[in-house]
Amino acid sequence: MNTLRMQLRFLVPLVITLVVASYLALPLMDRLTLRWFSRDVNLRGELLTNTMADSISEALKDPLGLRLQVLFNRAVQDERLVAIGLCTLNGELLRHTPAFPRDLGCAQATETAGRKDPQMHIEGGSVHVGMHPVKADNGEHIADLVLLHDLSFVERRSQDTQKYLIVLISGLGVIIALITVVVAQLSWRGWVSGARALLRGEGLISPLISTSPELAPLAADLRSRLRDLEDEYRRSLGPETIWNPERLRALLRTQLRGDELIVVSNREPYIHEDTGHGTIVKRPASGLVTAVEPVMRACSGTWIAHGSGSGDRGSVDKHDRVLVPPGKDDYTLRRIWLTEEEEKGYYFGFANEGLWPLCHVAHVRPVFRENDWQEYRKINQRFADAVVAEARSEDPVVLVQDYHFALLPALIRKKLPRATIITFWHIPWPNPESFGICPWRQEILEGMLGSTILGFHTRFHCKNFIETVDRYLEARIEHEHSTISFHEDTTFVENYPISIAWPSDTTMATWAPVAQCKERVLQRLGMPPGHRIAIGVDRFDYTKGILERLHAVERLLEKHPEWIGKFSFVQVAAPSRSSLEEYRAFQDRIQNTTRRINERFGNDSYQPVHLLAEHHESDALNELYRAADACMVTSLHDGMNLVCKEFVAARDDERGVLILSRFAGAAREMSEALIVNPYHVEETADALHRSLTMPEAEQRERMASLRMTVHEFNVYRWAGRMLTDAGRWRLRERIEARVQRHQPGVG
Repeated sequence: MNTLRMQLRFLVPLVITLVVASYLALPLMDRLTLRWFSRDVNLRGELLTNTMADSISEALKDPLGLRLQVLFNRAVQDERLVAIGLCTLNGELLRHTPAFPRDLGCAQATETAGRKDPQMHIEGGSVHVGMHPVKADNGEHIADLVLLHDLSFVERRSQDTQKYLIVLISGLGVIIALITVVVAQLSWRGWVSGARALLRGEGLISPLISTSPELAPLAADLRSRLRDLEDEYRRSLGPETIWNPERLRALLRTQLRGDELIVVSNREPYIHEDTGHGTIVKRPASGLVTAVEPVMRACSGTWIAHGSGSGDRGSVDKHDRVLVPPGKDDYTLRRIWLTEEEEKGYYFGFANEGLWPLCHVAHVRPVFRENDWQEYRKINQRFADAVVAEARSEDPVVLVQDYHFALLPALIRKKLPRATIITFWHIPWPNPESFGICPWRQEILEGMLGSTILGFHTRFHCKNFIETVDRYLEARIEHEHSTISFHEDTTFVENYPISIAWPSDTTMATWAPVAQCKERVLQRLGMPPGHRIAIGVDRFDYTKGILERLHAVERLLEKHPEWIGKFSFVQVAAPSRSSLEEYRAFQDRIQNTTRRINERFGNDSYQPVHLLAEHHESDALNELYRAADACMVTSLHDGMNLVCKEFVAARDDERGVLILSRFAGAAREMSEALIVNPYHVEETADALHRSLTMPEAEQRERMASLRMTVHEFNVYRWAGRMLTDAGRWRLRERIEARVQRHQPGVG
């Protein structure tokens, strides 16, 4: 009892002190909160001014000023924006909205905005006064925009903060009092024992649990396994609702509200080609375009790419921009022009004769030339300059796509240090030994580590990249958090399995029935009714396993001659990189193998292999997908491969069988396919035979599960996960910047 009375004598003053301290802290809290909100309002005003700059510049050409008045009246519909005024460089108030104070001139607004506390009282409450320069396209200062923001919400939030702070500190005092009373009942020996344990570094629980040095490695390994299980569980969780364009837009409004989105890729989403009858617009055969283009249509923004079409220059404005898709104008395409020599060195040379075979490890030796490397560096710098020119703010969200721009993230980081740079590597990443072949491995790794977030298709590729950095750079790696710290910048390395946009109900309603699709395909290829077909859809590329699947078709006809005359394989192979010797030789080899198989098993009325070496539009491919009995995706090494997902999305009849290489990234998601080793001809031929004889019930069960996977894990989820992570990083960086500014001695 004596101990309890002594503790109570100590506790009562403690609780009183905490309550008094909370009241004394309130003024400081108010000033700090007001300063934070003032800076947020200034940033908001700068963004609004940059957004309206072009419109103001055009409206100033109107001698009556009506366009300017309409623009301002529309802008003040924002609930926190009280009034707008426009001052000339001579200090004359040129135009203002009705709520603009009559006694506030340009000189007074400039003086108020320059103070530490830029606010004034008007009828109805306090407002924040901001003066922001308006600049024309050429950077010329043409006017100043005066923005008056309502600060009444700050007072309301300050009152709420005071209430919660008092309750929190009071509750904390009560909890401390209760804990102290309980602890005071322990024996003096217990206190001494606990103090000795703390001095030995054993912690408060060591008197209860004796530790053993022999168990320390086991405990560390257990903690590591628990972290791995936690990561796997987080990744295995499906989305709460299906990802779609609307949900992606909602994410941008909530987590990246007002932020600018820029995509950079080598291949453009739309190509303008001049023909003898005018200009036509084409969609290129590219998995990257298939994945990213729906995201841009949902989010708007700017896409920067190489203009490669014969009619591209004639379709852009004076700033090399064009709105796409044609007729819908969902986003802006900015084109970059390359000379034939630049394209040969940067694209065909270093990117596709060097990095492509290096990363795919597909039995083709990479070639590295000094001239190609110099062109690669030059073009990466040109695209970086274009990003800086297109950026309307200091911290845009930039999505850098693929191996053509390994140096780009660091180049952008130099000019836009506050930008959030998401780099997605669409091809595999090799192990450190293989990547060590590249003479400029250090420069490439340093360029990629300019990214805020670096994405790969699979965890295995992430692991290879982290190990490569560990081998060749002096960087701090935190494996449990998948982060790499290099030159004071931190890069988050994560896997984001890419996918396709799931077709809408409206789109699927326009599809012809499966039976009709098959009838059209059979007629077009000269096949009789009831003929069985399997398809392959690829670019002419040695990594896609086209030769291996032809050998499997040949082996099928050898083992099961009953399929001769009843089965054909259709290979769609869009020409690609034909100027490179390796690709020309590969195309010749495919054509020779096709000719040999047809001569061996075919006749005047039957061809076992149909090679369609031409570009097919999406509608034509969809018809082939719906007509096929099986689809063969036998990549020798592939980051993901979206053909298998397109095939599954096209089969709303839940028929057809997918044969999928275990070396494609998609095999980790689509386990219901027939997974094969494409190098094993016998295994692939047996899987093809099984697909042709599989009962409809089993087909339906496998296809229904595959369709559910592709439907849920679609391209909007891929983009949503990356942009969600970007939003978290941006929020964390902004909080850290605020904390640093308010630390003693900082700012």
